[in-house]
Amino acid sequence: MTRQNQIQITIQEAKKILNKFNCVDIAPKIKPSEKGLIRRALLSIANLADYKILGICADTAEEGLLAMKTYSLALGYEPPTGLPMIEGPVYIKLNGKNGICHIDSYAGHHRGVLVSCQSYSHAGINEMYGHLPLDLFV
Repeated sequence: MTRQNQIQITIQEAKKILNKFNCVDIAPKIKPSEKGLIRRALLSIANLADYKILGICADTAEEGLLAMKTYSLALGYEPPTGLPMIEGPVYIKLNGKNGICHIDSYAGHHRGVLVSCQSYSHAGINEMYGHLPLDLFV
């Protein structure tokens, strides 16, 4: 484990790191050396929420399902199974509160992962981050 992976980050630092992905249509390419810090920032925020909702926009079902699997595992959810393979770009949504997941064709231009952190309390974390890189947890 590198020293960077051992350093704790504050919630304010985590939000600052994640905010650079907000309001972007396509998740930016990141250097492998940046992935650990971005993962830690996301997990720091996500662990404060009661549940998460994932929205994945990908060029192919294979790419989207891999992102769904890796993000689900990282966030403590059982990856969904049995979703149909669809040709062309896809949108996949997983509601962590009830476990419902669906995949559909997607005609939009956005690409990446949206992570909506939801808390039952108004004082809790109720924010969305993304579009994050599809391969952040690969």
